[in-house]
Amino acid sequence: MADTHVLFVEDDDVIREATQLALERDGFVVTAMPDGLAGLEAFRANRPDIALLDVMVPGLDGVSLCRRIRDESTVPVIMLSARADSIDVVLGLEAGADDYVTKPFDGAVLVARIRAVLRRFGHAGQNRTGGGPAEEEVLEETVLRFGDLEVDTEGMEVRKGGETVALTPTEMRLLLEFSNAPGTVLSRDRLLERVWDYGWGGDTRVVDVHVQRLRGKIGQDRIETVRGFGYKLRG
Repeated sequence: MADTHVLFVEDDDVIREATQLALERDGFVVTAMPDGLAGLEAFRANRPDIALLDVMVPGLDGVSLCRRIRDESTVPVIMLSARADSIDVVLGLEAGADDYVTKPFDGAVLVARIRAVLRRFGHAGQNRTGGGPAEEEVLEETVLRFGDLEVDTEGMEVRKGGETVALTPTEMRLLLEFSNAPGTVLSRDRLLERVWDYGWGGDTRVVDVHVQRLRGKIGQDRIETVRGFGYKLRG
């Protein structure tokens, strides 16, 4: 993933400089900013491939910055939080972040999380090209229907009641997992592995918050909670 452009917003000079150097050694192009307002300006000027946002930065805090970015783009966002049990983690996810990493973090772990997010965004962002009669026939075969909900697995589009639903790539991957196994209970651990590419145990709050965000877009009753087990898509 050479030349991948990372926007990194962190107010601690030591952490910002050390992390920037570590990312650059791994081949990333890094724009590092000390506060949220400068980060927003840099985002609009550079349109990075991914944003790393510390929760507690001056000017415009990381959660608010994430929300502003999400209003303009589906670019992947990873939040950085000093405490694993902080409410800031949930607030960041609710604002539209795709993942988070707890500080202090190992540089290799951060790079692994960045690469995992970029891999799944590349997959979810693939679009169908062209469009003749033969392709229309293929498209029809790849449209899954659940009541008034249509999931086009080839064109990566979702429609509810005929209206297009705007999903982030992470939300799209989550919906695809449910759509490929309607009526089947999917555990949080399985979703973490398949959607977030966690090869080890992760924080299930990431799943819960994204399920809530997805419900808000496709219908609260479309995804059912099976207490103690996970979630399933109602057909």
